[in-house]
Amino acid sequence: MLNRPRLSAPAMAVVFFATVFFIGTVTVSAEPEPVDWPGFRGPNGDGRSAETGLLKEWPDSGPKQLWKVPIGGGFSGLTAVDGRLFTLYSQSGRELVASFDTATGKELWSHDLDEERRDRFGNGPRSTPLVHDGLVYAVSALGQLAALKASTGEVVWHHDLPRAFGARVPEWGVSAAPIVEGELLLFNVGGKPGHAVMAFDRKTGKVAWKAETDIPGYALPITLTVGGVRQTVFFTGSNVIAVDPATGTSLWKRPWKTAYDVNAATPIFIAPDKLFVSSGYDTGATLFKLSTKQGKVDVAEVWKTRGMKNQFSSSIYHDGYIYGFDNKNLKCIDAATGEDTWRKGGLGHGSLLYADGHLVILSESGQLVLAEAHPKAYREKASFQVADAKHWTVPTLYDGKLYVRNEQDLVCLDLKS
Repeated sequence: MLNRPRLSAPAMAVVFFATVFFIGTVTVSAEPEPVDWPGFRGPNGDGRSAETGLLKEWPDSGPKQLWKVPIGGGFSGLTAVDGRLFTLYSQSGRELVASFDTATGKELWSHDLDEERRDRFGNGPRSTPLVHDGLVYAVSALGQLAALKASTGEVVWHHDLPRAFGARVPEWGVSAAPIVEGELLLFNVGGKPGHAVMAFDRKTGKVAWKAETDIPGYALPITLTVGGVRQTVFFTGSNVIAVDPATGTSLWKRPWKTAYDVNAATPIFIAPDKLFVSSGYDTGATLFKLSTKQGKVDVAEVWKTRGMKNQFSSSIYHDGYIYGFDNKNLKCIDAATGEDTWRKGGLGHGSLLYADGHLVILSESGQLVLAEAHPKAYREKASFQVADAKHWTVPTLYDGKLYVRNEQDLVCLDLKS
């Protein structure tokens, strides 16, 4: 018989706990962290979510509603970071930036940012707040730019853009959102000569650089790299402008005139070297090819069409095709040629995002639609009426939940169960 060594009590305890620890480490898997939606149109400003496992069909009544809370006026989008929503709304003649609990809709804090801007199309804020490294950057419709602590709403720094830099408030209010590049916050200020586009130290608000002379646009700037050259593209009121994000040095510029100066849709970078730009009012879209030589950027037109006129809703690129609203028609066009592949009417000036092989579409009348992101045919999977009201704000997807707002309510829908 084989003699086995006897273990002391302490040694047996070590073996026991080591075994339990080992088993635990190989059998217990943590839930994946939610993918943050920190700014307008998501993590990359392109309307695309990396979330998977979403419902591919909905009941006739739509996805399960988890909560609904009243919210004030305005068209500001929603950002979601670390279990908190951030947006702007108007109430009692004031514009507020606020934070909400994603699980319950409870308002956690609010800060009075500015007086309410009013017009016949709708009152209140338009810009979507940006959340980065514990700070929320918010812009009122009349041009008050503030950085606040995401946890409490405490103001860290603030600029009155019209007073400090001569910023012009465009006809339908300040709608553009800022972006972060390294330690800088970049924004289409539309200020006095030499102050069209500006960069601020994101922590202190100190001016880092200022550049160009132009009127403000309504679109989100985007940053991209082609041939090793980093560049931020601003869709201003009358141009497409690219600058070095570190210094503001001009890299290239192309004139872009739209009626009423409504350059509002976010340009789309199509890697490795294409840029899609579109606006409404019969202007249409152009695909540009960017190339570099010895640090210089050359811009050439690949195609131009009036068949994709993004009035204010931005398009989405996916697998060689561009999906977007040509005025009131949802379309798919071939990114290589600009030719239509399908169109769908009846949704008005809607908005859309891409997730898990599908388009989530919100019509301006409040119809929420799920359709395959299919390049050859419109394939609707489900639809239902969220609310009977005007919806001009693109939805936000965070942790399997879809957040939809209009000028009265904020709604949370479960897209996973």
